Amino acid sequence: QVQLVESGGGLVQAGGSLRLACAASGLFVSNHAMGWFRQAPGKEREFVTGINRGGGTTYYATSAQGRFTTSRDNAKNTVYLQMNNLKPEDTAVYSCATPGAGTAYATGRASDYAYWGQGTQVTVSS
Repeated sequence: QVQLVESGGGLVQAGGSLRLACAASGLFVSNHAMGWFRQAPGKEREFVTGINRGGGTTYYATSAQGRFTTSRDNAKNTVYLQMNNLKPEDTAVYSCATPGAGTAYATGRASDYAYWGQGTQVTVSS
């Protein structure tokens, strides 16, 4: 049974940083593409960043480019999202996800992801 559990969310002032973690069980994060998405109240879920299987090529939404970094710690079977220079518009529930099935390439489409965590709230105050 695949489980993804996010942690690390919270309340931070604009300009601050947070590091989110996504701990996986039931699969090895090294063997699958992984993604981070977010959903703000009243808005659709949007892609934030993804990391490919193996070599770990990463992709970022324009809004995340230059401020967010995703990485993977295979020994801990955990994926991270480092968020710097946070803005009020980054306020959302952040979820990690994976297509599973050994999928190699991360995409920006939520429908490509079969397994999701419950999400962690990030609130950025101005």
